[in-house]
Amino acid sequence: MTDWQATRDTLHLYTRLVGVVARAHGRAHPKWWHLGLLVRPDGLVTRRMPLPRAGTFWLRIDLRSHVLGLHTDQGAVQSFSLEAGTPASAFGERVLAALAGLGLWADYERQRFEDDEARSYEPRKAEDFWLAIASANRIFNKRRIELGGPCSPVQLWPHGFDLAFEWFGTRCVETGTGESRQRMPAQLNLGLAMGDPDHTEPYFYSNPWPFEAAYLVDKPLPAGARWHAGAWKGSLLPYDELVGDSQAEGRLLAYAGAVFNASAPTLSAGWNDGTMSNG
Repeated sequence: MTDWQATRDTLHLYTRLVGVVARAHGRAHPKWWHLGLLVRPDGLVTRRMPLPRAGTFWLRIDLRSHVLGLHTDQGAVQSFSLEAGTPASAFGERVLAALAGLGLWADYERQRFEDDEARSYEPRKAEDFWLAIASANRIFNKRRIELGGPCSPVQLWPHGFDLAFEWFGTRCVETGTGESRQRMPAQLNLGLAMGDPDHTEPYFYSNPWPFEAAYLVDKPLPAGARWHAGAWKGSLLPYDELVGDSQAEGRLLAYAGAVFNASAPTLSAGWNDGTMSNG
């Protein structure tokens, strides 16, 4: 994926719109999984959401036909072109108007996708993105099976525009204060980010939480990968490290395995009770 920032930014804004719809109408999940888009052979798809009277609807970002589709289980389909260069604000209003036609209304968080600039979208760049996402989805699901135990689905998160899943450890950590205080399971993710202000090019990441820096940052990682202890804490492997490598899948799985092996003790219950070494 090269020279695709303009197409990436367009897809990111349109995907945020889809997330806004799921936030308003999806069946809420305590871990926010109702916001994620699932990778399917025909595109990135929301979970099904209830219609006011009966039935369900869903949204699909089709990166082969280059449309955002609004579907219902009664067979109705409305399509919105991704190639038209429509500003995200206007694009969003068209989709929300179509939802209103189905009797769906909400106080939508428009600020999540509003942008009045004309958008750029190159189908070939979008297709390259789709191939990368589909390949990562397959490998991530393979890794989920290898790990066993409780895991989230592999899904694309609209806000960060990254594909990821989480594995949950047995250690529990108290977070928040007062009434918002809660116990959360330690976890380790594996994801593919499309780039951000700190790392403009795509990269794979695997981030244990909590991140025990003193224990982890000296642990070795495979060639090309490194620990990251800046604004976000974890590890990363640049996407370009694997492009064109016939052993790319094996290298990605080796990276995921190395991070897991390094961080697994910190994600286990024994880390809390002193039965495991913290140093």
